[in-house]
This record gives sequence, C-alpha cells and structure tokens, in this order.
Amino acid sequence: MDGRKGGFPRVAPLAAFLCGLVLVFGVIFILTGRSVSPIGPAAAAIGGPFHLEDQNGKPVSDADMKGRPFLVFFGFTHCPDVCPTTLFDISQVLHQLGKDADRTGALFITVDPERDTPAKLKDYLSNFDPHLRGLTGDQAAVDAAIKAYRVYAKKVPLGNGDYTMDHTAIVYLMDKNGRFVAPFNLKRTPEAAAEDLRRYL
Repeated sequence: MDGRKGGFPRVAPLAAFLCGLVLVFGVIFILTGRSVSPIGPAAAAIGGPFHLEDQNGKPVSDADMKGRPFLVFFGFTHCPDVCPTTLFDISQVLHQLGKDADRTGALFITVDPERDTPAKLKDYLSNFDPHLRGLTGDQAAVDAAIKAYRVYAKKVPLGNGDYTMDHTAIVYLMDKNGRFVAPFNLKRTPEAAAEDLRRYL
C-alpha cells in the first residue's frame, strides 16, 4: 500500500502527539511542582472503597475521608529508608499547614499487615506528625486497598526466614470527593507543598 494513502500514516503523528502531551505534563510537574490532574480513565481508576483500622483500633473507611483533601502513602514499618523519609516529608507539609492540617488528612496504609498491627503502627507513627493515621487490617482488607489504589506490593524473602516488602512509593493526592488528583510532589520546599495542598481545601 502507498504510504501516502489510507489510515496507517496517521498513527505516527498521533503517537508523537500523545508522547509530547505526556512530556509536557511531566515537565510542568517537575519544573513547577504543581499537581497536574491526569487525563482519562486511568486517573478515575485510582482510589476507591477500603475498610481498615487505624493505630488506635478505630475503623476507618474511604467514606470517613470525604469532605477534605487527603494524602495516601503505602509502606511498612520495617522499611529502612523510603517510608520514614516520605513520612517525615509529609509531616513537614502538615506542620506548614498549621491549623489547616485539621481540614486535611494523611494516611499511611501498610502493605505488611502481618507485622504492622495497630500497636506497632501507633509506636512507629509517634515519630511523625500527629495528623498522620496509620491503617492496617487483615490481609484481605489490605489487599483490597492495595488493589483500589493500583499499588504494587510483594513480599521479598531474606535470610533466616525474615522478609522485606517491595512496594510502590507514590504519595497520592485525593480531593474532597475521594477522587485521585495526581501524585503529590514532595521534592520541593514544605512551604510550597503545603500551599499546593491548601488549594484543595
């Protein structure tokens, strides 16, 4: 078939346009630190119902988070570096929010419910901002939350019967209706991140 006729030649320009669009949004996110809403059904597919309990043994569901923007981060208390660093950064943002921190939410959902009991989470989170809520539950409940947020989590065996967890390390920004907005950028000053989060109050 002649490459100048038919529908096939249109595929390359379309692919180039879509790639360019992705790059533009990526550059905006990196250079400005602003949360850019994802396009299409992929964004709508992130988030959803969950039924867990916090570090005080209180039941928490997605319905409890409605009416305020909130951050969600999946991790585990035995995490050596990424999790405590991320929670420290979130804590700094919450601190910068001042009294507005009471109008937002921040969830640390474990991917390791076998070890992360409410008591363990309570002890662990005592090192961070008090607005952070740690969530756990039985394996089925945690798996449901992991699936809802499209998180990757896998147990990785270590020596002597021990294990660690390989997992997605994204901080999700959810709006007042529980809808995913964008990954929340912590690679900026706490003041800038707090101001960005405040826009969704």
